[in-house]
Amino acid sequence: MTAPDGRPLLLLVGGGGGLVGRSVLMEFQADWSIRSVHRHPVPGEQHGGVEWIAADAASLENWDPLLKDVDLVLTLAWYRPGHDRRFAPLTRGLLRLLDAASRCGSPRFAHLSVPDAPADLEQGLPYLALRRRFDRALERSGISHVIVRPTMLFGPGDRLLTVMLRQMRRYRFFPLFGNGEYHVSPLSVRDLARILRTEVGRPGSRNILAGGPRRWRYRDLTDRMFAALGQRPRYWHLSPRNSMRLASTIERLGFSLIYRYEVEWLLADMLGLPPYTGLDLPLADVEPFIGAEGARMRARPAALA
Repeated sequence: MTAPDGRPLLLLVGGGGGLVGRSVLMEFQADWSIRSVHRHPVPGEQHGGVEWIAADAASLENWDPLLKDVDLVLTLAWYRPGHDRRFAPLTRGLLRLLDAASRCGSPRFAHLSVPDAPADLEQGLPYLALRRRFDRALERSGISHVIVRPTMLFGPGDRLLTVMLRQMRRYRFFPLFGNGEYHVSPLSVRDLARILRTEVGRPGSRNILAGGPRRWRYRDLTDRMFAALGQRPRYWHLSPRNSMRLASTIERLGFSLIYRYEVEWLLADMLGLPPYTGLDLPLADVEPFIGAEGARMRARPAALA
């Protein structure tokens, strides 16, 4: 793809080193020039012609030089856990990027956000409150933009479904939060990358939700995960209150299995988003991924899976 002056279109990615970032770079690098800002190198970047900027979006003071000739800014950078002292610097860094984009000719902007959550989380949790601050700033900026808000993501090396499978394999049981009747609609990170590419190619500004192809009852999904491991489903049944307590304890101990706000979000039944319908190819179902990961883990000792 080329700009009106004949040069390749240039994409600036903030946060390209994570799970989503790796898929985004793979999706765009075939026909875009890419300048990617993140702290650590990513396998394949150098051979893919990606210009890696070794920097932290939270502490980068001057974005102006990085915006030279940029046609699209894509912000992916965020954290999963943490307090406001972690999220606040990143929010300020992204707002500096937004201000710089406004000064430098306002390239098109794409931003990865999250679905709606319970009101107490939206208002009191830095993970969400500060993310919404940037969402609103982008919407008010006058820059042509798209905000994509996906539900639960899965892909090789993810830190949710893969970690859940690993725990089921190792301990032979899994906590069931509440009655398990709430819903999720898992979306592949590869499909998310395709969605981002599709949406930035469409004119106008919008804020869209993106779910996967199937809306699962949570208990059915975890049953399927046990089956992929060749195990009978075994649950530690917890009331909503005790589910929150367990998640808080896990979080305090430093484990990344699940966080308290994620449990509250699940129990509120707000993550079963409808499928995104704008792609030419069908969305990937989570079942083959679960099956492949389960088979891989079954081939290894439980302690190493």
